[in-house]
Amino acid sequence: MACPQDLYILAAAFVGAVFFLWYSGRRRSASSRFPPGPPGLPIIGNLFAMEHFTHRGLAKLAKLHGGFFHLRIGFANIFVVSSPETVREILHQQDSRFSHRPVTAAMEYASYDLADMAFAHYGPFWRQMRKLCVMKLFSRGRDLSWRTVRTEVDDLIKSLALKKGTVANVGELIFKLATNMTLRAAFGSRSQDDETEFVAIIRELSGIFLAFNVADFVPFVGWLDINGVNKRMKKARRALDVFIDRIIDEHIARWRNGDVLAADMVDDMIAYLADTPGRDTREDGVELKDLRLTRDNIKGLIMDIMFGGTETAASTLEWAMLELLRSPGELKQAQDELAGVVGLHRKVDERDLEQLLYLRCVCKEVLRLHPPLPLLLREPLQDCTVSGHVVPRKSRVWINVWAMGRDEKHWPDAEAFRPSRFAGESADVDFRGGDFRYLPFGSGRRSCPGMQLGMYALELGLANLLHCFDWSLPDGMKPSELDTDDVFGLTAPKAVRLTAVPWPRLSCPLF
Repeated sequence: MACPQDLYILAAAFVGAVFFLWYSGRRRSASSRFPPGPPGLPIIGNLFAMEHFTHRGLAKLAKLHGGFFHLRIGFANIFVVSSPETVREILHQQDSRFSHRPVTAAMEYASYDLADMAFAHYGPFWRQMRKLCVMKLFSRGRDLSWRTVRTEVDDLIKSLALKKGTVANVGELIFKLATNMTLRAAFGSRSQDDETEFVAIIRELSGIFLAFNVADFVPFVGWLDINGVNKRMKKARRALDVFIDRIIDEHIARWRNGDVLAADMVDDMIAYLADTPGRDTREDGVELKDLRLTRDNIKGLIMDIMFGGTETAASTLEWAMLELLRSPGELKQAQDELAGVVGLHRKVDERDLEQLLYLRCVCKEVLRLHPPLPLLLREPLQDCTVSGHVVPRKSRVWINVWAMGRDEKHWPDAEAFRPSRFAGESADVDFRGGDFRYLPFGSGRRSCPGMQLGMYALELGLANLLHCFDWSLPDGMKPSELDTDDVFGLTAPKAVRLTAVPWPRLSCPLF
């Protein structure tokens, strides 16, 4: 006669087998309505292939399975899109249905439980937060941000001038430019210690967002912290809290003392903090009367600005310099245009940018090959049908912008750096999201609210780097030997910082 313990084991095995058969059958039934994709294992799906699911790996899979395919990673359904026609259907025809942004545990934690704008779920609160970003924080009428870009570009040129004839770590200097630009535009004048702390937080957050976390795909094992991500998240959030709380307290003290003359971004946010003195007497013409921010909202927005304003700006400008150094003919053409429009007697200023048509083509081509965010992330609010296939609510949609920009079907000689492709009849292809082959800043409701400021920083920074200096490669290196590897994450920066030798080019002093 079997003992009770054996009966319990048999019963548990029977229930487990029934659940497995039911779950597998349900999965097979659902999968028949999904677009094709690589086969997966029972229960875990494609989990063991996660290391291949970068923008580059997903582009290779698209060549096998098409521009709209399905992955199952643990309990998560992933739909990968690199077909402009399918992207148009999602971001144009059904944009309101795909207006959530899927978030990982790290993103949710770092955004103070979705209290920010970048990761907050679509709805009335998110619309008000985006309106604040577009009309106040990144507005063209907010001259402090634009002046900050000009100041930091001047400082970058000075730093490179002091390195004349020697090897300069161009990538690191560009990252410093983006860091200081973000610090001063967002927080006002900061110290060297603040800069060091800021950089450490940004780099740790980047690493955490990049880290694979099993709990994002198999939620019930989250408490085990298999990858150690939870521990890193808590430590990074503590550092973020200390840094941001200090900044907010300083700004609130200034508000109470009436000392808000040249308001930075944090001042703009604090004006909508529920308990800020004088918040109902605003005279800036921006109608946000219903917006009440909590401290966590402000901290979440600051996190968005810290990460988005630093990583994306630095990465794009560094890629621009790399591509031009790899293409001496394109570099010469850009410098010849600068010499003709600006002359060699002064540096580039904002008024020159509209006349630098080839430089604008260079910037567009860089954004095609190296979009600031290689993958755009969306999540449907309800069950949807896309291109005849079911996309269930709460599944994840990854739009591979990087792959779309390198698709030979839409871009002849797609891997080549050829800025002239954006001249002539193609000059009207812009970065605002109207052409679904080319979405460097996204499209629709979740497009980047800071795209104008980002483009201004890219154009002004690149124009001055090319105009103020001639460039050579260190140690007799050939252009074809430059490293082009990237690191996959929310952004895709160069894996190895760019180094080059600057030689002053102008007849005027550079500083």
